[in-house]
Amino acid sequence: MPSPLHRRKALLIGASALTPALWSAARAQPAASAAPVPSLPKGGHWPEWDVFKAQFVSGEGRVISDDGEGGRTYSEGQSYGLFFALVANDRKGFDTLLRWTENNLCGGDLGARLPAWLWGKRPDASWGVIDSNAASDADIWIAYVLGEAARLWKEPRYHALGARLAQRILAEETADIPQLGLSLLPGPRGFVEGEGRWKLNPSYMPLQVMQRLATLYPQPAWKQLAQSSEKIIVGSSPKGYTPDWTLYDAQQGFLVDEKGKEKGQGGYNAIRVYLWAGMLAPGTTGRKAVLAALAPMARQVREQGHPPEYVDVLTGQGSGPGPAGFSAALLPFLQAQGDDSALKAQRGRLAATPIRPTAYYEQTLSLFGQGWMDGWYRFSASGQLTPQKRKAS
Repeated sequence: MPSPLHRRKALLIGASALTPALWSAARAQPAASAAPVPSLPKGGHWPEWDVFKAQFVSGEGRVISDDGEGGRTYSEGQSYGLFFALVANDRKGFDTLLRWTENNLCGGDLGARLPAWLWGKRPDASWGVIDSNAASDADIWIAYVLGEAARLWKEPRYHALGARLAQRILAEETADIPQLGLSLLPGPRGFVEGEGRWKLNPSYMPLQVMQRLATLYPQPAWKQLAQSSEKIIVGSSPKGYTPDWTLYDAQQGFLVDEKGKEKGQGGYNAIRVYLWAGMLAPGTTGRKAVLAALAPMARQVREQGHPPEYVDVLTGQGSGPGPAGFSAALLPFLQAQGDDSALKAQRGRLAATPIRPTAYYEQTLSLFGQGWMDGWYRFSASGQLTPQKRKAS
């Protein structure tokens, strides 16, 4: 596995070890039904979430990453944990995660301050916020989850909190970019690369989330962000491969980020672009364009038998097999592309080489990708979350 430094936020490896037998038992469940139901699953017993929570989430609601720095926490991990807890109908887990996030990353008020992206052990051995800058991918997921939790659990307090956070995202994490329009920046600070140039991250812009935010918190700006997100995903992937990071120049358009550590490659960030695209419901605005733009990745996976760990976005040259978690992330994408042979091959790869129980980021990708394939949730064409019951086949 690569160094944690290869991934923004270093979310590669999990915290404490879990026995392979326990993880295998959680995965050995009957196949899912894809038929939606009008309410959350009863009991909240999503086995994979239960195992994930036992391994990576502290009793206080902190998602812990063993990144070689003493078990730091990232706002992204908190946002994903909230989403999984909602899908699992785990109200207690959700509230615990939310409370820790608000108290520790937002100074006690999620609506008054964007979540700090990095929390952990400081040089003086105290614990707290290490970097107060925010990460917009975590922020939009939290705003989305709060709005959906308010609807599904009939709790107006969540919606009010999400609305405040959504307003802060618009105020602090967007820029009006020529030809793109209002666009999501990766964070409030550090992503304007001089006059007329911006650094962007396509994996921060799941279309279903962006489009749903426009309904949850109806302001014209969210519709503009959804439209620019599609432009960024398609425009930054001219050969069918998405970069981890891209530069946009007002005069030249999309450019390869040659100075970044990824050197124009797509890897641990970019894998999520295919994941989000695969989970778009038929009829979703932008779905056809995005799937068409990214189709070369599906062909490469079919021909090589595995997703690349890194790929040159201009040549399509891969660096070698990606981790098993990449295969899990690509399952919805390969299904959406109608590539049954590639889908079968990646399922076989996962069966032959299961994801390591301690690999935090890979397990996160699996909860999204395999959880979707197992029918634990769907997104509607407007991005609305529909948790689903699981039935034996």
